[in-house]
Amino acid sequence: MDQRSCELFLHLAGSLHFSKTSQAMHVSPSTLSRVVQRLEEELGAELLFRDKRSVKLTPAGRRFRRFAEDWLEQWRMLQSDLALQSSELSGELKLYCSVTASYSHLPDILDKYRLVCPNADIKLVTGDVALAVQKVEQGEVDIALAARPDSLPLNMAFASISKVPLSIIAPTVSCNVRRLLEQRPIPWEKIPFILPEHGPARSRIDNWFTQMRVQPNVYAKVVGHEAIVSMVALGSGVGIAPEVVVENSPVRERIESLQLGIEIVPFDLGICMLSKRLHEPLMQRFWQIASRS
Repeated sequence: MDQRSCELFLHLAGSLHFSKTSQAMHVSPSTLSRVVQRLEEELGAELLFRDKRSVKLTPAGRRFRRFAEDWLEQWRMLQSDLALQSSELSGELKLYCSVTASYSHLPDILDKYRLVCPNADIKLVTGDVALAVQKVEQGEVDIALAARPDSLPLNMAFASISKVPLSIIAPTVSCNVRRLLEQRPIPWEKIPFILPEHGPARSRIDNWFTQMRVQPNVYAKVVGHEAIVSMVALGSGVGIAPEVVVENSPVRERIESLQLGIEIVPFDLGICMLSKRLHEPLMQRFWQIASRS
């Protein structure tokens, strides 16, 4: 068994689909089949049940999957440790995160990272957290701090570092939105909402609308939680935002969280990178430090 065969099998064990794994891992289906066949010959056991409609792991396949995950993690840690011993790591690492994450979560990680990789050249790109996974997948950045999407791409590695609560937020300043919120019952169909264009926050507020049985009066769709907070603070409408964004906003005194009795599922904030790059020393060292923070 070699590293590449291990990576291919683990992706296939997750996707249970030869075509998806072939496409994600950039190998032909015939090559992938030969890799599985060679592993089965080396182990003397069948790893997959295959027919025209489905692929399933055998009991031996499930055992080998656990072994392969442990073996690959140990192998990558050894590679990284030996690389650090043989020479100081250098090179460029391009990171992506939201403006808020750049001062709420990233500093602690970077402080530790620079101690062990002082020659690494860190390039920081900030933007909408909803675009983070896409930026990594398209190769625009190496690593991103991202909210775990409802459906994580199969070729993406994700390590959780924090749970981030979200709130429905409203302005405290005197405005038409404030007057509508003070009515009983609240006329939700009249209240303007400022919505994220896409991403996990959008799916959460859409679910909130369903639970509240509200047909939203959409005032605007914007990119970035910081922009939503600013517009709410100006009295433009009601929105949804992570509590960490509100707490670190310069306009936080103009905003309040609405207590409405319906829980909004928190973000799972973490780091993500392409699985095939986890073995690269600079990337792996960042992964190890961030995932332990």
